[in-house]
Amino acid sequence: MCGIIVYIIKVHLGRELLVGRAGEEVQAAIAAEHRAAKLDVRDFYASPLGRAQETARYTLERTHRTAETLPWLAEFRGRSIDPETGAERIPWDYKPRLWQGHPLLYDVNHWMEDELFRVGTVDAIWRETQAGMDALLARYGMIRDGHLYRCENNQPDTIVLFCHFGIMMACIGHLLGVSPMLLWHGFCTQPSSVTTLVTEERVKGEVVFRCMQSGDLSHLYAADEPYSTAALFPECYTGRDSTDPPEWDTLGYR
Repeated sequence: MCGIIVYIIKVHLGRELLVGRAGEEVQAAIAAEHRAAKLDVRDFYASPLGRAQETARYTLERTHRTAETLPWLAEFRGRSIDPETGAERIPWDYKPRLWQGHPLLYDVNHWMEDELFRVGTVDAIWRETQAGMDALLARYGMIRDGHLYRCENNQPDTIVLFCHFGIMMACIGHLLGVSPMLLWHGFCTQPSSVTTLVTEERVKGEVVFRCMQSGDLSHLYAADEPYSTAALFPECYTGRDSTDPPEWDTLGYR
């Protein structure tokens, strides 16, 4: 397959879950052994946050490689004011009825102009994310031109990013031309999961991205290791409006 392949590995949360043999550290090790270490990777990149560095460590030690830390790859730092509570909120935790009736939020070019984000830092961090991703791809000869990339000599390179859900969905939204609000609220990627994007060059020099896998956990299934339920709100109403697994309450994680 020609063209760049981007593997995004969702980092663990730095907490021991009551699943599997020893929780998320085991999951990170399995991801390293069964996935990342088997790839022919040109470059590794990681978020500066500790949990991303720790997740990356398993793969880097196994492959005797290093990763470049990208400051903008830290978890998406944009915040806005929740109209229901008046408190700051991350943009991927809004209740559905608070955002789904806003047409602008479905528009990749104008979603950050919606009244929900007129106050706060979401717009600034979105633009930082776009600039960071475009600068990273420019290292491989890809220059952003509208919603595609110009590349005179597209090569079959593979890069791996170790990062977090919020920033991951923002990056994917930028690459695919989709408002991140739809991805933040419509997708879920568990700790250690692998998301794969590949390039397509149907016209010489015009490159676009396609997502082949999102949140893949086949390495955990193969190792008979349960996946984490972190990042999911309750399937049925319980009165507990949190993406933290209930068992974390007894461990003092809330």
